[in-house]
Amino acid sequence: MECAAWLDAYFHEPSALQELPVPALHHPVFLQDSFTGQVLWKLLKEVKFGEVVSYQQLAALVGSPKAARAVGGAMRNNPIPILIPCHRVVRSSGAVGSYSGGLGVKEWLLDHEGSLEGTPARAGGSRPARTGTGP
Repeated sequence: MECAAWLDAYFHEPSALQELPVPALHHPVFLQDSFTGQVLWKLLKEVKFGEVVSYQQLAALVGSPKAARAVGGAMRNNPIPILIPCHRVVRSSGAVGSYSGGLGVKEWLLDHEGSLEGTPARAGGSRPARTGTGP
């Protein structure tokens, strides 16, 4: 029920998300100490609705600044996209990058969160993602 309420708020009343707890995460990736788990937890805690971070910035946030490709692997292994917002991770160039649900879905999610063309912001920043791959 918590998860359904959270998803309903995400899609229909995003301002209510600040007041809702993130549903319990029981998947094994969140229960073990792994790089993927660390990256996903950091993403959940640091990159809020409407914000984006680059793969490289997220790698630095987990203390491994040269592990941008490994962060991409963690995003591919995210068992609960949207709840763990891997769509908020973009390329350093500002290009949207890949997404398990497809480029169109990632662009829609970024647009839903108010992201417009620009360059990646650090977590907590205000610059939105670019929603296209062209100039």
